[in-house]
Amino acid sequence: MAAVAALPVSLSGRFKGSFAYFTIKDRLPQILTRVIDTLHRHKSEFFEEHGEKGVEAEKRAISFLSKLRNELQTDKPVTPLEDELPDAALWNQYLDYQRNLSNGNGEPSWFQSPWLYVECYMYRRIHAALAQNPPIDNFDVFKEGKAQNFFESQEAIIALCTYFQELLKNIKDLDEKQLQEELFKLLQVSLWGNKCDLSFSAGEDSSQKSSPLQTLENLKPYILVNDMEKLWSLLVNAKKRNTEKSKVRVDIILDNAGFELVSDFVLTDFLVSSKLADVVHFHGKSIPWYVSDTTKHDFNWTIKQLQSANHMWMSRCGINWEGSLKKGVWVYHDHMFWTLPHDFSSMAEIAPDLYADLQKSDLLLFKGDLNYRKLTGDKKWEYSVPFHQALNKFHPAPLCSLRTLKSDTQVGLKPGQGEQIQASEPEWMVSGKYGVVQFDAAF
Repeated sequence: MAAVAALPVSLSGRFKGSFAYFTIKDRLPQILTRVIDTLHRHKSEFFEEHGEKGVEAEKRAISFLSKLRNELQTDKPVTPLEDELPDAALWNQYLDYQRNLSNGNGEPSWFQSPWLYVECYMYRRIHAALAQNPPIDNFDVFKEGKAQNFFESQEAIIALCTYFQELLKNIKDLDEKQLQEELFKLLQVSLWGNKCDLSFSAGEDSSQKSSPLQTLENLKPYILVNDMEKLWSLLVNAKKRNTEKSKVRVDIILDNAGFELVSDFVLTDFLVSSKLADVVHFHGKSIPWYVSDTTKHDFNWTIKQLQSANHMWMSRCGINWEGSLKKGVWVYHDHMFWTLPHDFSSMAEIAPDLYADLQKSDLLLFKGDLNYRKLTGDKKWEYSVPFHQALNKFHPAPLCSLRTLKSDTQVGLKPGQGEQIQASEPEWMVSGKYGVVQFDAAF
């Protein structure tokens, strides 16, 4: 058997001075502090809704989170989950797996273990702090920030909805070249919409203020890998192959709520209205995650907000999208796997049902940085390693990552490309300034 090349090391807080190190040292404790503050601020609301029981639950959750923050800051060993939630056993098996990896070099801990693992673990522990403390167990500690991002991005949302509704009026008359141009525009809006990430700014304001369409030309040079042509030919060929029986299916693995989610909705509506796709499946998170990630509540809330907006084109979008859900042309799913610590190369083994579902798709669009980290295993890859290789056998269907860079892993660049940018911009991988539209054909 041919020797399999060893995988590179995982990004980790044990590399002092690395982005992972500063994230664990500074950003994660800030996020926990904000969560604790959020619970404090809602104390009277918990009392009004649930009486003394609500206040007691809030106190317990806060003490749980303060303990978590202390464990993190003092690099304590990662402890097994003690809740009875459906995914607890999988988390604890993963901890055992990490223990075995360390070969007796001490227990897995916040700064010594892979960054992806401990960061996911923190969000799962935040979830446990609430889930284990009814009656406040359904409170989303990140909901306010997500709503604020949506409202602060109003102008950009209005501009996008208006542009799109105008486009729909003439969509039947567009020739192939014009359709392609519009697809590329909306892919770029969806790509740069991914700048609006609240975990990246530790929950600081990161809304989209300007009209996204005006800035596209200026941002083009910052797309380091641009496989939009490949997406176009894949969709056009899928359309040609498409018989009456088989519908063209696109899946979008969502990232942030707020402006980014609206940009994903517009892209989706375009795919269906232009007949490039017949059905689109969305995949969100089943628990609050990474501050701004989309849950089922955020998904439905966003459509309701648009519907009831006092702007004609916003509400038209909201009404149409609600209709697409009712007709089953848009389908929302969430699966526990998306909020586990595993990278996607484990999906076929850990979540064979999800993997089998994704295999039915003609194209998978993975939004955002965390999905990219999980696609590529969050490792210290050489920049020029092929994307296909970094996916490490995760090939359920043709897939494409739409990602602005916010962590220091990137593959599939031309030889010397990464080094050249690094020389003039040491922060290029973590500034959110650069993006990729990176495709893998799966075969």
